[in-house]
Amino acid sequence: MTTGNVETVVRTRLRALRQSLGLSLDDLAERTAISASTISRIETGKRSISLDVLVPLASGLQIDLDTLFETSHDDDVVIRPTPQHGMGHTVWLLSRPTSNAIMLRMHLKPERKRPEQRVHPGHDWFYVLNGAVRLYLGDREIVVEQGEAAEFATMSPHALAADGAPAEVMMVFSREGQRAHSQT
Repeated sequence: MTTGNVETVVRTRLRALRQSLGLSLDDLAERTAISASTISRIETGKRSISLDVLVPLASGLQIDLDTLFETSHDDDVVIRPTPQHGMGHTVWLLSRPTSNAIMLRMHLKPERKRPEQRVHPGHDWFYVLNGAVRLYLGDREIVVEQGEAAEFATMSPHALAADGAPAEVMMVFSREGQRAHSQT
């Protein structure tokens, strides 16, 4: 990508992000200490783009500079998960490692003993694709059937196990949850 193309992308993103956040030029100027007229000239290509203005603009829009310069191609939108085996289950990561929310598909096998419950910051959500899952949530045991979902605060002790036969779930959790789940 040429320098001119990168600048066009950055200018377009700055304006689109500002507008999607519902910010006027004056609102963004107030957040960044850059005049509204300078921001307008940057967005329209009448002023050059430099780090001394990009850093405060990115901060004012609550994004990092990578977001402004990211040049992913269509081939980057497809995720081809590979199975990871361990501790009675198989996991396929369905999101990028850099995503804010982590999505995965998990195949669970029935266990003879009750799984160890863990606690971590965040929220977990899962949907049962096949079978049934026993959710251990503190002192409670909840069976979640195929086609049902569960969502819970993860500061409560919790664990999942297939209920009687193999089961498959789709899970979504925060990055804090990823750190905890990767240790199970």
